[in-house]
Amino acid sequence: MNYIGQDVRSCDLKKILPKEGDKCSIRQNTLRRSINCIGITLHGGEKVALTLRPAAADTGIVFRRIDIPGSKEIRASWDNVTDTRMCTTISNGDGVTVSTIEHLMSALAGCGIDNVYVDLDGHEVPVMDGSAQPFVFLIECAGVLEQDVHRRVIKILKPVRVDAEDKMAELLPSDTFSVSFEIDFDNEVIANQTISVNMVNGNYKKEVARARTFGFMHEIEKLQAAGLGLGGSLDNAVIVAEDKVLNEDGLRYNDEFVRHKVLDAVGDLYTAGSLICGSYRGVRSGHALTNKLLQALFSDESAWCYIDLGENAISHSVQSDNLTEDLVAISV
Repeated sequence: MNYIGQDVRSCDLKKILPKEGDKCSIRQNTLRRSINCIGITLHGGEKVALTLRPAAADTGIVFRRIDIPGSKEIRASWDNVTDTRMCTTISNGDGVTVSTIEHLMSALAGCGIDNVYVDLDGHEVPVMDGSAQPFVFLIECAGVLEQDVHRRVIKILKPVRVDAEDKMAELLPSDTFSVSFEIDFDNEVIANQTISVNMVNGNYKKEVARARTFGFMHEIEKLQAAGLGLGGSLDNAVIVAEDKVLNEDGLRYNDEFVRHKVLDAVGDLYTAGSLICGSYRGVRSGHALTNKLLQALFSDESAWCYIDLGENAISHSVQSDNLTEDLVAISV
């Protein structure tokens, strides 16, 4: 496999990287200080304490179950995903799990946090208000600290697609990171909704972060019988009953339902381990299909590459059998 000569400059770094003011951040970020919260979990219905802690460069997003002494850390990685029923669950080799990571992961991606420890005293991330906005607020309160190590992004080199019945998810080459989504429900409140969001100029916070998870009143008993949705309420989800939204304050966006699917996709895609330079498109897809998409992407070394960002150079790398080999440096 040879990428020498590949034009990596087609990736518009200023458009895919989170910004600090008007300055494009090419360096990794962590939090300035630790910050914590306590909330109810969506599926378990339990009260769980969560603490976000600063982490060294190249740590990544790492979850720690502090309620299980001596348990191994769990890296938020696509190959640690072990369950995608109604949420994204990761686990370590000892079977210790953390579930419903997608909203927090989405906020971390949207705020450009590369390295953080997530400490929990339970097996599920609190749902907060059902969106990513409370986590964005926590991150902003903690502050963002730029680190002295350059970022590495994943550039999509060719289309990768997975299908399941009437569902589809794909990644396409692009010079930015964007997410397009289509949903179609047999319900007049939701019906068919489509959206495309280019993740630039604060669009994540404005257009995505506040969109809440949603569910149908007639499905609640079935979910709870399966041990899911035990903590769901009008305080942390949009509930639809036949032809109306039950939440007293209504919707935050006219198309809040499809925007929440974008929020989920951003979080699930961040289990790739880096920001993505490419375009994601989902049609009625969810956690399972997005994880299968990442599996398909990383199983095809010709479909992607790493771009290491430097002030004066880009190091173009690929990863194979746990060995990363620098192939070429291109001035920018």
